[in-house]
Amino acid sequence: MVIVTGGAGFIGSAIIAALNNRGITDILVVDELACDEKWKNLRNLSFADYVEKGDFLEMVLANKISPPAKAIFHMGACSSTTETNASYLIKNNYEYTKLLAQWAIGANIRFIYASSAATYGDGSEGFGDDEEKIDRLRPMNMYGFSKQLFDLWARRNGLLKKIVGLKYFNVFGPNEYHKADMRSFILKAFEQIQAAGKVCLFESHNPKYTDGEYVRDFIYIKDAVDMTLFFFDNPQTGGLFNIGTGIARSWNDLVKATFAAMGKKPNIEYVEMPESIRSQYQYFTQADISKLRKAGYKKQTTTLEDAIKDYVCNYLQKDGFLAGTST
Repeated sequence: MVIVTGGAGFIGSAIIAALNNRGITDILVVDELACDEKWKNLRNLSFADYVEKGDFLEMVLANKISPPAKAIFHMGACSSTTETNASYLIKNNYEYTKLLAQWAIGANIRFIYASSAATYGDGSEGFGDDEEKIDRLRPMNMYGFSKQLFDLWARRNGLLKKIVGLKYFNVFGPNEYHKADMRSFILKAFEQIQAAGKVCLFESHNPKYTDGEYVRDFIYIKDAVDMTLFFFDNPQTGGLFNIGTGIARSWNDLVKATFAAMGKKPNIEYVEMPESIRSQYQYFTQADISKLRKAGYKKQTTTLEDAIKDYVCNYLQKDGFLAGTST
């Protein structure tokens, strides 16, 4: 059996789809469906059972998980970078992850968890996934700090050789529909083009970057999941790893690719950046994936243009969700 927490969410449901495509359906899905629309991500997937996260934790503490699991993909967390309830993030993202990691290690279950590129903060310490330097990082929001706390705890307790933490950069693609303000800008740009025929980007307030030329490491969900499953296939590999393309691209590139995928000419308007976010706005992120390559991952990532074309043409314009071929 394989366990996927956050299994109805963006990355979690994409992992289940990829496992289905390998013929794996003995999957326990864990999540908290509440009142949003992420339940729709599960409709095209095959899995053995579904459990709410609170009930799952009780099962773990009571040692009632049966049959024994081969691996747990712990993608469940509050991923909102604007969440201000620090106590909630500590309990949900930090303490919950500690309990699951201890249980998994004690039960000899492969533990692969979602850390975050948000741990890098403003990038002043670079974007290298060197475990000996993670205490130098200064996350810019409480979400990133909650992820950083677990990374530090795992290192302090000598667990990073036994488990895998994945620092996902800017992931986009199908199954993110439910994420409200946390959806990728590709989806937001698609909606803006449909509604108004144009896309609004923030003006730059950094003299090093002209309007729309600030850059991020955008990675397609299919590539992110393929990298994630690399660690499922290579259980001897442990530590922290970046999940990104290693190639920073501009917001202008992203928007132009979205217009092209929709068969339209670019129409970009630059608007004033709110003062409330200027001091913490990231103008550059780029994953250093040399450690991932050294671990043996050889595949090339999809280009931004090809990824956006696939996303727009095969999902956004068709209201499509990821599906496993075994369903």
